[in-house]
Amino acid sequence: MDVAIMGIMIPIISIIGLFITIIYVRKFQNLERMAIIDKSLSPDIFKQESSSAGTLRGALLLMGAGLGLLMGYWLDRSFDMEEVGYFSMLFIFGGIGLGLAYLIEEKKAKK
Repeated sequence: MDVAIMGIMIPIISIIGLFITIIYVRKFQNLERMAIIDKSLSPDIFKQESSSAGTLRGALLLMGAGLGLLMGYWLDRSFDMEEVGYFSMLFIFGGIGLGLAYLIEEKKAKK
């Protein structure tokens, strides 16, 4: 196939695949819920508690990744480390961000 055709087909197929995956996940969740209701079990297990833990984790991860990319850029310019600086700093600062999210969540849970 031509490169231009592949460049167009890959995003289209990816979007269609993601859409189908979401539909099937929702379908099977619905079937599972219907089976639980048919067995006369309590539907209270479907209620989800509103928690900001996922948002906190995502925010701190992205902030750490951004800081890691900035530090990687600085290492590349200062010491000519090329890709090694970017990837190492990205993972280090992303991990620090997730660690901070864990500590904040634990502190909130103790209160």
